Amino acid sequence: MASYRQLLYHIVFRTKNSVLSINPEHADQLFSYITGIIKNKNSHLYRINGTRNHLHILTDLHPSLALSDFMRELKVSTSVWMKESGLFPGFEEEYRNLIMQSGIKIDERYFP
Repeated sequence: MASYRQLLYHIVFRTKNSVLSINPEHADQLFSYITGIIKNKNSHLYRINGTRNHLHILTDLHPSLALSDFMRELKVSTSVWMKESGLFPGFEEEYRNLIMQSGIKIDERYFP
C-alpha cells in the first residue's frame, strides 16, 4: 500500500541586522547555492525569492528531516559560503516558517 505526504514550508529569514546586503546582481548565485543544499537533502525546492534584506523559500522537506535541523544546516552552510564569497554578510539566527496546506494559492508577492 502506498502512502503520500506533502508538507510545504514557507521559510523566511533575514540578513544580519536586516542590512540591505543581498545585492540583486548576486542573488542568483545565492539562490543557486541554497537550491543545491536543498537538493542534497533529498528535498524539493518549489520557489526561492527575496529582497535585499530577507529570503523566502518554499520547500517540501524529506520526511527524515526535522525542520530545525534542516534550517541550522542551511543557515550555517549558507552563511559560511556568503562570508567566504565576500558578497553577503550572513543571516540572523532566527527564522520564521509557515506550513502550507495543500490547495492554498501561493502569494505571488513573495514568489513571483
